[in-house]
Amino acid sequence: MAAPPLGLACRVAGAFTTPAVAHSGFRPRRLGPGLLPSKRWSGVVRMGAVVGGGQEGEEDEELRQTKEQAAARRRWETLIREQKIKTLTPREAGYTFKLTDKALLDVRPSNERQKAWVKGSTWIPIFDVDTSVDLGGLSKKVSNFVMGGWWSGSSTLSFNKNFVQQVEEKFSKDTDIILVCQKGLRSLAACEQLYNAGFENLFWVQGGLEAAEEEDFEREGSQPFKLAAIGGVSEFFGWTDQQRRQAAKEGLGYRLVFTGRLVGALVLLDALFLGAQRIGPLLQEMQPH
Repeated sequence: MAAPPLGLACRVAGAFTTPAVAHSGFRPRRLGPGLLPSKRWSGVVRMGAVVGGGQEGEEDEELRQTKEQAAARRRWETLIREQKIKTLTPREAGYTFKLTDKALLDVRPSNERQKAWVKGSTWIPIFDVDTSVDLGGLSKKVSNFVMGGWWSGSSTLSFNKNFVQQVEEKFSKDTDIILVCQKGLRSLAACEQLYNAGFENLFWVQGGLEAAEEEDFEREGSQPFKLAAIGGVSEFFGWTDQQRRQAAKEGLGYRLVFTGRLVGALVLLDALFLGAQRIGPLLQEMQPH
């Protein structure tokens, strides 16, 4: 099976059961194609690449991306249907990691990993935050910020070309490896990369850590798993879907924190507006007649 095109990779961003698990009645789950990440690709990491050539060039690029995404989806459905990649829910993954010798490989970028991670997991990102300072890298960062990064806090990511090599240096190819990311898409892409490289026993965590409950894994880090990928203005004011769900669980105290931030921001804006109104006439008076 051919590896996914690098162009797609730059946009996404085990077979054996131990006696303890067998005794518990646990079995890897089969996943139907309908349960793969949405066809709308809402979980796809958008790299914010700048495509030149005007509208025609943009349309050609969009068509190419659509074809690559559809091809990747078909490959992933086949790998899962043929049980070449096994599927676990977050709860099953946490249970298996605690009670067996399977490795847990976190493939999220550093900005998500540093907020919350599973204790004892191994971190090798398939995408990571783009730290390049050349013209192309800066252009992508500006485009990402203008297209919504200021609101969502999303970072410009780059594909880790050494991902497979780094995994090979850490694990033998017969190791049982559970792969996890934030929402489940990047880890599925990582599973395909490793399968093509000869890894035999791969487990994919459906829905990623965002679908996990806190009791599913032993967490380290300052944030709940569900909040590890949010940021920007929306996070500051508590306006993300993840925070709304968190507020429903934690109650009034959680909501008051963000209400206070919103009130403070409104007061600050009002003060700046009034200050501008007062400074304007003063500046006019200072101008020579």
